[in-house]
Amino acid sequence: MADGSDHVDIPESGDAAGGGRRRGRAGGGGGAARRAARTARKVEAVPAINRRIPTMEILSEEGLATIEYNAETVLEEIGVAFVDNPGALQRWREAGADVQGERVRIPRGLARKLCETAPSQFIHHARNPANSVTIGGDSLVLAPVYGPPFVRDLEKGRRYAVMEDFEKLVKLGQMSKWLHSTGGTVCEPTDIAVNKRHFDMLMAHMTLGDKPFMGSVTEPSRAADSVAMCEILFGEEFVRENSVMTSLINVNSPLTFDATMTGALEVYAAAGQACIISPFIVGGAMAPVSVAGTLTQVVAEVLAGVAYSQLIRPGAPVIFGAFVTSIDMGSGAPTFGTPEATKILWGAGQFARRYNLPFRSGGSLCGSKLPDQQAGMETANTLNAALMGGVNFMLHACGWLEGGLVSSLEKFVIDADQLGALHALAKGIDLSENGLALDAIREVGPGGHYLGCAHTQNNFQDAFWRSETFDNKPFETWSEEGARDTSQMAADRVKKMLGDYEAPPLDPAIAEALRDYVAQRKAAMPDAFS
Repeated sequence: MADGSDHVDIPESGDAAGGGRRRGRAGGGGGAARRAARTARKVEAVPAINRRIPTMEILSEEGLATIEYNAETVLEEIGVAFVDNPGALQRWREAGADVQGERVRIPRGLARKLCETAPSQFIHHARNPANSVTIGGDSLVLAPVYGPPFVRDLEKGRRYAVMEDFEKLVKLGQMSKWLHSTGGTVCEPTDIAVNKRHFDMLMAHMTLGDKPFMGSVTEPSRAADSVAMCEILFGEEFVRENSVMTSLINVNSPLTFDATMTGALEVYAAAGQACIISPFIVGGAMAPVSVAGTLTQVVAEVLAGVAYSQLIRPGAPVIFGAFVTSIDMGSGAPTFGTPEATKILWGAGQFARRYNLPFRSGGSLCGSKLPDQQAGMETANTLNAALMGGVNFMLHACGWLEGGLVSSLEKFVIDADQLGALHALAKGIDLSENGLALDAIREVGPGGHYLGCAHTQNNFQDAFWRSETFDNKPFETWSEEGARDTSQMAADRVKKMLGDYEAPPLDPAIAEALRDYVAQRKAAMPDAFS
């Protein structure tokens, strides 16, 4: 089987990349100009959300203190396991923990003390500086689906993902103006050897997009490859001093850190690259069925993981993560968008702020097999919960189907479009003179209408957020245009976005150096498919 190295087309010059290619002005008057504006190729990148609305504070100070006390009790009396990693056990022993076998019992207060050196926010740099984002504070950074082995689209249905699918999803991430990152493992390209596919995935992110991206965590050496490739892309000195990747470290809940995840964490923390410490919890299976019990475990696991990152390198950027779903007690399947998951998300956000750490949660989570009404309802519940819960980094913000087994191209663009609504909500209410609109009320007076008044004419283009995917036309127009449902309209939008895609410029010398590194590393190892 081919190693997949010929999948990515890298522009050989800035001119060929075409991202900033000039185009002639449309003529023919105002109507023609507006038509040209609607049909012209354009790639917009909207800055990260700056939240100007309050966050949900579901727990009282008494509730926070009780759960925190219980979490520290878990760390002190029950402990956490660091499996197959003698180095981690030795670090904990030297830090003052009680280490018996692979069980690490952390004295009350030690983990929280260690967490104090983690920064409250940091910049995730993109190769296009205009796309760099701040993670933490009042910001909300949106990144796409992560991890599915399958993809689905309207044309080919559900199937195992290949590198071509991966590249399409990266291009959609680059083209989606509300997304701030092209993500990480947007799907698993199964046509490339397991031990080599991370090279192709990183090449896609580095060359097909110029937004922030995530590194590989499936083996410590792959994390090291990610750092090495970033040193080529950004320069070694820049990478030493700045975060250019934000990577996902999942806790093997309950209370277990495996060698793969801790090994990747060690690589990234030592290199000063950001990591998300994220318990992966299905309530009732990997944590208690109660909200407070699950929050207790989440806090204990995150404190242990963040503290360990600071044992590697004090000051390493790290994010408090919480990925929590409930379980259907009838079928055993995970469920999404539930009230219980929302409560846990909101509570976890309070603890992240309590510890002065950036917070990761949320996404377009759903259990539906198709981008249908179930998918829409469950996704909307989670997206809004994440906005209100103070999330700073939202993974799975678009494209997630079937409990995370499937990346859907249509749902990717539907969700990415709806992320614009989060941007609008997060702005809060405009209380400026223009926002208060008293002059408009004076102009129109009793019994009039506002369609022609000066305030409406000055603000109509951006007064309301408008979906670019949904259909709000009259029935007759919708019917004449083919009576398309949302999935079909999304499929058409996928085709247009991919048709309009142009790779962002990349220095040819950097592109060549990346190709050489990948070729040499791949040649040094046989293919492995497990």
